[in-house]
Order: sequence, then C-alpha cells, then structure tokens
Amino acid sequence: MKPYPQSSGYVDLSVVRERLAGSHGQKYWRCLEEVARTPQFEEFLHREFPEHASEWLAEVSRRNFLKLMGASLALAGVTGCTRRPIQKIVPYVNQPEEVVPGKPLFFATAMEHDGFATGLLVESHEGHPTKIEGNPDHPASLGATSIWDQAAILDLYDPDRSQAVVGAGEISTWDAFRSAMVTELEKQRPKKNGMGLRLLTETITSPTLVAQIQSLLKKHPAAKWHQWQPITRDNVREGARMAFGEIVETHFHFEKAKVVVALDSNFLLFHPQRLPYARKFTDGRRLAAGIKEMNRLYVAESTPTITGAMADHRLPVNSSDMAAIARDLLQLVRGGEDKLEKTSANSRIRWVAAAADELKKNRGASIVITGEQQPPVVHAIVHRLNEILGNAGKTVTYTTPAEGQPVNQLDSLRELVQDMAGGHVELLVMLGGNPVFNAPVDFQFVAKMARVKTCVHVALEEDETSAHCQWHIPQTHFLESWSDTRAFDGTISIVQPLIAPLYENYSFHEVLAVLNEQLQQQAIPGSYDIVREHWREQKLGGQDFEQAWRRTVHDGVMENTALPQRQAGVNTREVDSQISRINNTAATGLEITFNPDPSIWDGRFANNGWLQELAKTVSKLTWDNAALVSPALAQKEQLSTGDVIELRFKGRRITAPVWIMPGQAENSIAVQLGLGRRRTGHVGTGVGFDAYQLRASDALWFGSGLEIAKTGKQHRLVTTQMNHVIDGSDNLQNRDILFTGTFDEFQKDPGFLEKEIKRADAETPPRDETLYNPDEHNYGGYRWGMEVDLTTCIG
Repeated sequence: MKPYPQSSGYVDLSVVRERLAGSHGQKYWRCLEEVARTPQFEEFLHREFPEHASEWLAEVSRRNFLKLMGASLALAGVTGCTRRPIQKIVPYVNQPEEVVPGKPLFFATAMEHDGFATGLLVESHEGHPTKIEGNPDHPASLGATSIWDQAAILDLYDPDRSQAVVGAGEISTWDAFRSAMVTELEKQRPKKNGMGLRLLTETITSPTLVAQIQSLLKKHPAAKWHQWQPITRDNVREGARMAFGEIVETHFHFEKAKVVVALDSNFLLFHPQRLPYARKFTDGRRLAAGIKEMNRLYVAESTPTITGAMADHRLPVNSSDMAAIARDLLQLVRGGEDKLEKTSANSRIRWVAAAADELKKNRGASIVITGEQQPPVVHAIVHRLNEILGNAGKTVTYTTPAEGQPVNQLDSLRELVQDMAGGHVELLVMLGGNPVFNAPVDFQFVAKMARVKTCVHVALEEDETSAHCQWHIPQTHFLESWSDTRAFDGTISIVQPLIAPLYENYSFHEVLAVLNEQLQQQAIPGSYDIVREHWREQKLGGQDFEQAWRRTVHDGVMENTALPQRQAGVNTREVDSQISRINNTAATGLEITFNPDPSIWDGRFANNGWLQELAKTVSKLTWDNAALVSPALAQKEQLSTGDVIELRFKGRRITAPVWIMPGQAENSIAVQLGLGRRRTGHVGTGVGFDAYQLRASDALWFGSGLEIAKTGKQHRLVTTQMNHVIDGSDNLQNRDILFTGTFDEFQKDPGFLEKEIKRADAETPPRDETLYNPDEHNYGGYRWGMEVDLTTCIG
C-alpha cells in the first residue's frame, strides 16, 4: 500500500483522452496517472518494491505501529485465561462433554447490522471466539458473511472498549446506577405517568427487547420511544406508504429475474439482504454446464459502486435526476414513447429506452429496485413499475416489516429534539447509537440535550454522545451476551454468547430490566433468563419448550418464523398525483451526495483497524475518506487528486481532499459518512473528515447548491489502486496477457477466446517465467489453486 503520488498540478485529462483514443481495441488501466504516464507515476512505479523503496528508511507516518497492533496484542493476551459463559451454550455440529485442546468448536449465533440479523457460525478455541463464518442454514447468510461480520472479532477484543460504569465523568458502579434510576423513575410517577421519560434506540427487531420496551411504556403511558440511525430507511417506508397506503416490506427474488434495473441502489453491498441478494443475483450470471443465458443489469447512479461495476449498462447521473428517470421508465413501460423526448435530457434517452424495452420483453421476470437514499416518490414509482410489469407476486413479494416499531425515524428524532428544547424531557435513556455525532446538523442535538437533567448512554465505547451524558453504561458485545433478533425476512435467531463479558459490561436487556423497576430484587435477571423466559411465555415448542429452545440455539434459526407473504396493491391515483409534482427542470450547480462509508459504515466501526486498513470498494482508499470528483469537473476546476478543497453547502463548510473518480456523475461530488470521529479509540480518532457537519434534515442523502473552493493545501491519500501495476515503456501497449470478449460472442461460439489467442499469436513467456508448465514442478501432497469467475465476482 502506497501514498498516492503527488503532482505539481492536475492530471491533464486531454492527454489521457488522446492516449486512449490512439490505442486500438479494448484496453485496461487502473488509474488516470497510469494512462497519462506522469513523471510522478513513473517514480512511484519504480519505488513500489522493497529494492527500490527508500520509504522503508523513513519514519512511520501513516499510523503508529503500536496503535495498529494494540487490539491484536490484546487478543493474544486474553487467551491466558478462559472466560466461558455461565449458561450452557450449544455447539453447532456436536456436543462433546469436554473441550479437546487445539480442536475448535463451532457455535451458531447472529449479529445485527442496522437492526437486522445475519446468522453466523463462530469458531472457538478453548473458550475464545477466533473466527466468524456464515451460517448456511440462515436465510440472511446462506453461509456467507460481510466484512462487518468478519471484523466483529476485533471489536470484541478491542482494548479501547468501555470497561466500567461511568457516572458524572467518574468511574462508578452498576449498583449506583440502579439506585440513581430508582430516584429518577420515582419522579415520573404516579402523577406524571412517565411524562419526562424518553427512550432513544436504533432500529429494533429483537422480540424480547420490543416486549421489554412495550412493558416500560405500559407502566409509564406518557413516556415515548424514539428511534434514529443515520443510514435510515425512512424513504423506503414512506415510499411504501405512498404506494400502498401502509408500510410493507419489499423482497426481491433475483434468482427469478432475467433483467434488473437499479436506480441508485447498491443492493449488492448496502441492502439488509446484501448476502442472499448477491448470491442469487450472481447465480443468474453463471455460465456453467452448458448454460448460455445470463441476466442483464441496468444501473443508474451518481457515484461508482460494486453494483454499478457489475452493470451491463451503467448510466452516471445526478441523484437528483433519478425521479425523472423513474418517471420516464414508467411512461415508456406504459407505452408513452411520445412523451419521453419532452421530459428527458438527450444524454440519457438511450439508456432509459433500452432499459424500458428489456423490462417490457421480460414481464414477470424482471425487477426494478431503488436505493434507500432516493425520495419516497421514486420508491412509489418503482412499486408501480413492478406491478405493471407483472413482477408482483413473482420476482417481487411483500410482507409486514420485521422491525418492532417501523416509524419515520427522522420525524421521531425531530420530535425528541423539540421535546428536549421545550424542557419536557427529564430522563433520556439511549440504547446504542451516537446521535451527538450523526444526528442532522440542523437539529443541534448537543445543545438541546444539555437541557435534559439526566442522560444515560449504553454503548460499546465512550464516544461523542457518552461525553455529554451523566451516565455511561458499557455495553456487552454480541459475542458476550444472550439476546434474540430477526432477519430481514422475519426469521428469528437466538444470539448465543461464546465468552463471558471481558469487562463490567451490561446488555440492553439488563438496562431495560432496571427501567422496568425490577429493582427491589437482590439481583436483576441476566440476559439469558430474560430472553429464555420471554420465549417460554410465547409457548415456543408448545409442550416441549426445552427441546425447542435447545434446537433453536443449536441451529441458529427458529423454525417457521419467516414472515408470510401478503398482498399489496398500488394506489395508482396517489402515485400519479406525486409524479405530476416532479420537477422537469434539472437542478443547477453542483450536487453533493452523502454515502455510508464502504468500510466504516456510519462511523460505528471507526476504531476497527481491520476495516480502516481494508481498501474501500472502487476507490481503494484506506485510512481516509475523500470528496469524489469526476474527471470532467476536475479538469474544469483544475483539481488534482490530493488537493484540499472547501465544501460549502447550505451555509456550512468543511474541508476535504479530492479524489478523481472515473465514472462519477459529472456535476455531483460524493462524500462518505462515518469518519472524522472526535471521540473513539486510538485507531479511529481523527481519521478522515466529518461529512455529518454538512448533513441537514432537508438534505439527508443529496442536495444541490454545493460550492467548492481550492485552499491551496495538499493531503496525502493512501490507496491500493496502483499496487503491482505491470511495468513497461507504455502499459497500454504491453504484450497481451488478458483476452476478453462480449457475451454475444460467447453465445455464438463458447470457444472463441482460444481462437482469438491463436489469431493474436500471443507471446508465450519463457519456461523459467511461468508456473503453467506442470513438468517443471513436481508437487507432492496438497496442491493449491484458485479460479475466479469474473462474471460473478463482486469484489
């Protein structure tokens, strides 16, 4: 990994275009500098490998070595003692009476990401979880994992995790917290009925947790439960309400779709069903066993994503133009070709027309999907499209939401802020989340929270929100505590711990038990008893609760709990009314888009060194974020990668380094949320810039009117994009080492590439430069090899 080569000026894109125009056939390149062959790139190329790398002698400046290694050293250190859960946990494969030293056991559990569960199998050595894989029996995993699932082990052993209860800025005790809650709750009854009590959570799908919250609200009828998470699905909910008159959840069956049209939807990475969707979508592109057909993907998006990288037809376009594109698709599918010229810009007519034509040819076998960042009207149009195309009930189905209380979270948070500003909140309990860092900047959450007498924050670390609270309760990691949760399709899993809490940590269940006034007992119930008792009351297994409980814990899946499909019909009049309000005039000026970071997400993983080190999708940046700028805009504004610019939006301003991104919409600049943390651990504090400082409630995902200005400063960005570039006098004219062709060519002749290689008389490397000659290598025992199907690989 190398710092991006700095230049004395911007990359001359006219030179890049000239060099590409002068080449023949399809060529591959990894960055603009490689095409331009700038002197800075040539220097970088020859200094990449150790024998040329004078950087090895320089002082470490990217990250202090001990900070990087701290969590790994802690992981090694805790193996000196065994911290098994007190309750009996059930191995996934077998159940030996005793652990065999050196032999791993596997346990089924589940991890929540933005409220929804992914089923996991966790490998354990002598009582210590060491590796996470997917549970093949779980519908949200199918045996796969995301990067966040894999990195969860490091979060467990993070030495920067909270280790003690904190009260008024000093180390305190659990008993002191319980006593304080007795006093505060006494003030809320009997006359007030909890009028001054507020609960703030992220999205909740845990049946036991929902039952505990409902019990609390029943005891305190005037209390309120609010929800907020910055990567909110409000537009999805409101789009369903607009289309169907109620909130329903949409499920897509990519294995049945021949054509997929994605409007600003990165469903392969950011959808709650990312893992099964990726599996089922790519299954439709496998050309094995004589199959000569594959699905086709159309993507319109403002910034490159892994979904866009898989597209057969990709359209870079501003996010603010997506509503008009959705409307045009609907008009064409309805048969309104004559209206398209009047309402669409010429630059996108061909893409829209081709997508509409494919959709009409594949009625009942197509999918139209849009992303969480698009406004409700786009979601409503997409629902209408799928209904007209006959996809509803086939490739698209509906259920009730898996969320415990699906609400508009932005409105919910706004109501809480207004109540705090009015002095109506006396006790605010926040279970997870970090609203001080990620609430819309115009809500001024910190200032309003200062009017609350007592604030309690339960979190894995003492973060920006904890710093402004009277009480901070260290939260248990999901591998340390019992719980339950639902997947996106409603399937319930029991969250089974693999290790006893490493510190003085407490679960949401235990905190809610305190709030539910289970205070007179010598000790409140633990998470295991709370969760188990809830399912006993729900009559799990009928008369044989014990057997059903053990089977659910063992399998990681509760039988027959997926939500049933239901009918949903689009209110055509309401959707047409909303369509008529779409502005035909394109927004002027620059657009800014706010995107979750591909590694750090909304900021909650900022202190995870593995995820900071992981190269981000498409840009391949590490340990940083940047303002992604199109080559055309960079040439217009004389910008170079690494230039620091000031972003001015709605009266607010921040500075950010530039990253020139081919494929970015010309007049749209993308920023990533989640970095720029001011209070986290040693690894994540101060890394990157904080884009939340520009994110207001009226432009959560994108907005027009952005202004930029050069500051004259430079910032060194780190990327893996150019690592191991093949050297040569001109990389565009090196010997052919890669042969490609089109799908049409493959359909006509599956062996066309072999013929192309022979026709090209491709140079064969000398025998001592290749591993392909089996006669030169006499392998004994195991052999290793890897084959990557680039038709299905999503990186």
